[in-house]
Amino acid sequence: MKIFTGPQIHELDQYTIEHEPIRSIDLMERAAKAITRAITETWSNITPVVVFAGPGDNGGDALAVARMLADQYYKVSVYLFNVSHKLSENCAINRQRIIDGKRIKDFSEITDEFDPPALTEEVLVVDGLFGSGLNKPLVGGFASLVKYINQSPSEVVSIDMPSGLMTEDNTYNVRANIIKANMTLTLQHKKLAFLFSENQQFIGKLKILDIRLSEEGARKIEAHYTMLEENDIRGMLLPRNDFAHKGDMGHAMLFAGSFGMAGAAILAARACLRAGVGKLSIHTPRRNNDILQISVPEAILQIDRDEKCISEAVDVLDYDAVCIGPGLGQHENTAIAMISQIRRTQGPLLLDADALNILSNHRAWLQQLPKNLIMTPHPKEFDRLNGGACADSYERLSKARDMAERMQGYIILKGHYSALCMPNGHVVFNSTGNAGMATAGSGDVLSGIITALLARGYEQPDACMVGMYLHGLAGDLAAKDLGVESLTASDIIEYLPKAFKHIND
Repeated sequence: MKIFTGPQIHELDQYTIEHEPIRSIDLMERAAKAITRAITETWSNITPVVVFAGPGDNGGDALAVARMLADQYYKVSVYLFNVSHKLSENCAINRQRIIDGKRIKDFSEITDEFDPPALTEEVLVVDGLFGSGLNKPLVGGFASLVKYINQSPSEVVSIDMPSGLMTEDNTYNVRANIIKANMTLTLQHKKLAFLFSENQQFIGKLKILDIRLSEEGARKIEAHYTMLEENDIRGMLLPRNDFAHKGDMGHAMLFAGSFGMAGAAILAARACLRAGVGKLSIHTPRRNNDILQISVPEAILQIDRDEKCISEAVDVLDYDAVCIGPGLGQHENTAIAMISQIRRTQGPLLLDADALNILSNHRAWLQQLPKNLIMTPHPKEFDRLNGGACADSYERLSKARDMAERMQGYIILKGHYSALCMPNGHVVFNSTGNAGMATAGSGDVLSGIITALLARGYEQPDACMVGMYLHGLAGDLAAKDLGVESLTASDIIEYLPKAFKHIND
């Protein structure tokens, strides 16, 4: 599924209008019907409704919704803000339809001073002030109105976007001047801003309404951002030959575990095996020998000469994929061994956890990283890797995208919507996963899954996409049975078989 920018949303609207064909005002009527249906499914007509409409097409949507709610015997009060004395064409048409219809008795067009209505807890506010076309923070009277709405006990439903929230970049927005909706009814597609954690407070419950925008037009518009869907993953899965043996399914090498951190190595190793790798070797310090032999009997151990940390690089020519990082520690001997190992590794390579932290402390080594490398940082790991904290998720995503292009590698920014930044500048968001996966070891599990897929022969982009989708899906299946509060990283591993089975069925 494509995620369009504000200008691309307008382009798709225009394509639909020209090629369906349909008049712009009739497309607005179609959208208003979908919005009205969503509202009436949640709030009955005993709920008093106050509609705030802006001067643009978002305001036109709001006016059409007000008229349709009134037709269903809702008590509706409408406030149309026309302070510049300039309404969009569709907004003006819907204004006249309300006046001509005479069903809405409480209609005010605000051109100057405004005495706001009482917003009690019984009232539903419909926010139609500004939509996806907004490109600057709200100020003045509109900012004051937003603050007034936010301070009220009323529930708020926003049309397309919470007013004040911009479609993509809100780095320099004034967050106090953004509507905090209880529900956002967005049209046709998710907006990029909806995928960032700091914006959740404004969005509330999100519903995506199908208003039948042109599918042909959507295909023709080139989007830099997409969201993974199940059918995408089904098309990427490699079949397992009936006559396959373990040598055909790849041999992975995991550099993991320092003294006291064997658990990370265990989780990554068990996930790697559950993801179908033929053979797995683990290079780890001597102190981890017994616990790994007992916990992961299927793995082959390659013991480092150091008792407590990894201190040497080894020959990896016989391995189909290499992962460095889970529980690695940041000892200086480990750091030197790691960069040496990176230089010696010719095949697919994934860096995670302490491998990324080591690079953050030796940033000159970033220039030595090979092309097609995969890195899987969480937000703080990326900020350290990038050399400083980011103001928000959009800035972090932009910098990760730039880094992936510059390095010609793959960066998975982990989060509720994990984002895969690719060398060509494209960003793919994952659609699976839940809050229960915010638990220690979850990232080690992801690294193990992707390493297994690389060893099995998946190309880097497919391994990343299939890996993060299956990781999230296993978490979703586990949460369905166990709940989100008690989910552990081990549960994700245990539900990987069900995730594979779900995709293959």
